[in-house]
Amino acid sequence: MTGTLGGALEARGIDAAEGRLSSEAEGDVVLEQKVLVIKRIRVRYRLEGCPSDKREAALRAHEFHASRCPVAVSIGSAISISTELRFA
Repeated sequence: MTGTLGGALEARGIDAAEGRLSSEAEGDVVLEQKVLVIKRIRVRYRLEGCPSDKREAALRAHEFHASRCPVAVSIGSAISISTELRFA
């Protein structure tokens, strides 16, 4: 998902390379019929050095990136995925 967002940012002229875009993910795992099942994934993105005049474009890219991400689309019907974008 991070790569998909990074590509969308770069396409809008927002530098996401060299560690400017980072992510941290956590999930909720439950036991169902003696099997561990991932139920929810939360991804927090951090974008450093984004100019103030590009922040709206970054937020728009963030809003749609999951719908264009192969991983998110593949597992999205089975696992709830949420994301947030913070500027540093």
